Amino acid sequence: MLTVHHLNVSQSERIIWLLEELELPYELVLYQRDPVTQFAPPELRDVHPVGTAPVLVDGEVVLGESGAIVEYILGRYGEGRLAVPATSPQYPDYLYWFHYANASLVSWSIVSWITGMALGPDSNSPLLPALRQRLDRHLEMVETRLSQGDYFAGADFTAADIMMHFPFGTMKAFYDLGFDNRPNIKAWLTQISDRPGYQRGMKAAGHEQDPVLEGNTSRVIGLDSSA
Repeated sequence: MLTVHHLNVSQSERIIWLLEELELPYELVLYQRDPVTQFAPPELRDVHPVGTAPVLVDGEVVLGESGAIVEYILGRYGEGRLAVPATSPQYPDYLYWFHYANASLVSWSIVSWITGMALGPDSNSPLLPALRQRLDRHLEMVETRLSQGDYFAGADFTAADIMMHFPFGTMKAFYDLGFDNRPNIKAWLTQISDRPGYQRGMKAAGHEQDPVLEGNTSRVIGLDSSA
């Protein structure tokens, strides 16, 4: 059985959500952030040397990085679901947005967030508006893309949407990108939130729990689970 090591409010939510969409059974091991530092607990270093989540364990395979894990699950267990074949005209879009999520959008969001915290809200540094301008260009590109179709790879929901959700959904716990004037992004988020797989995944990921609860727990999620 697949085992997902999940840190609350993190990119590991993508993996839980994907498994719920595919209706694959898995064991979930939950870790809570340190209430002071918000870092992952040291126990995660016993699973993977970097000590961050997600980590997927599948027999002898121990795999980190959410994008790699999503591709691994789709390749081995997806049976063609939530992916786009290389022969499809939509494949380049699927590939681009799948990797753009972490390589560009999340990266720029984190740089903007950390720089803003380091300089402070009263800073006169020209770096802050320059970073915000760059981030706004990213958001405008996303908004334009979603004006062309319901999902990032076209008319159908795919794993590219799972990857793209994190900076707009989960990451709001740390940094709000700001998309009140971006109706296509908001409509896409509404569509996503209505999916039963998303709702099950977020519940299993602990969104109904106190985010600063201490301790780790483990449970098995089966095909008939509503968690």
